[in-house]
Amino acid sequence: MDYEGILLGMGNPLLDISAVVDQEFLDKYGLRLNDAILADEKHKPMYEELSSKHNVEYIAGGATQNSIRVAQWMLQIPGATAYMGSIGKDKFGEEMKKNAQQAGVKVHYHEDESPTGTCGVCVLGGERSLVANLSAANCYKIDHLKKAENWALVEKAKYYYIAGFFLTVSPDSIMLVAEHAAAKNKVFCTNLSAPFICEFFKDRQDQLIPYVDYLFGNETEARTFSKAHGWETENVEEIALKISQLPKASGTRKRITVITQGADPVVVAEDGKVKLFPLAPLPKEKLVDTNGAGDAFVGGFLSEMVVEKEVEVCVRAGCYAANVIIQRSGCTYPPKPDYH
Repeated sequence: MDYEGILLGMGNPLLDISAVVDQEFLDKYGLRLNDAILADEKHKPMYEELSSKHNVEYIAGGATQNSIRVAQWMLQIPGATAYMGSIGKDKFGEEMKKNAQQAGVKVHYHEDESPTGTCGVCVLGGERSLVANLSAANCYKIDHLKKAENWALVEKAKYYYIAGFFLTVSPDSIMLVAEHAAAKNKVFCTNLSAPFICEFFKDRQDQLIPYVDYLFGNETEARTFSKAHGWETENVEEIALKISQLPKASGTRKRITVITQGADPVVVAEDGKVKLFPLAPLPKEKLVDTNGAGDAFVGGFLSEMVVEKEVEVCVRAGCYAANVIIQRSGCTYPPKPDYH
């Protein structure tokens, strides 16, 4: 089988500026651990402050790009994945390109006049708080997607992954890809991504859901989704099931909902049933930071999905990838996976 360009991602490419901080730092900027938010005025000085820390690291990130890089790493098939998004014409943008090429992902970036987007990753006790300053990432337009050389990537792919964060940037680009996937009987995947997406971008998310074959998320996002839809349940298994049964645009395959819960079992809802997949415990001292764990889980999952493995195998690959990532700083990994 030809795996070239089989998996395509679109999203907000962000350079992670990652550093270990203290509670005082989080309080100063009004940040909560395990949250992901968009930067506003009060966060602007934070990036400078993070950059000045002696332990700062710069890592090419952005949720979808992380997942695609991890899928590429797990697959070890050159050119199997592609990715689109918007970066700036600056040193962070160059860093991003270099990083993607090293990862073996075929990137088609739109290059914008604004600076490359950054994400402040504030790590405390192994947990993380993310503050994204989208900047150039916010400038992605459907015109870029429609250019022949970019649309060719869409035509070539059989699987698509676009995290919910992109709903804040170019919902029309997402819908175009989602409609293509439904029309051509291809597989479209997305992520709840963050509580604020489920709350403040609910209408855009609801418009997309009928096209979604696989929906990922974590327990906090699932509960926020439930609340936003007036479901009056906090039970993650129940929520996953309800999401899997929401109406679908194309009737060819049923929706599968996959919800991670940190160290607790992964919840998979499909076909009116829920399965739980427990995780192997990780000793506390091995946890470096959780940044990118959810993205890595999706990347691992997708790597087995595109080679048409059953859900159990995909979940196991997702758990393996997440386990590797949380023992390292940021969404990084060793040269080769030690998997199978």
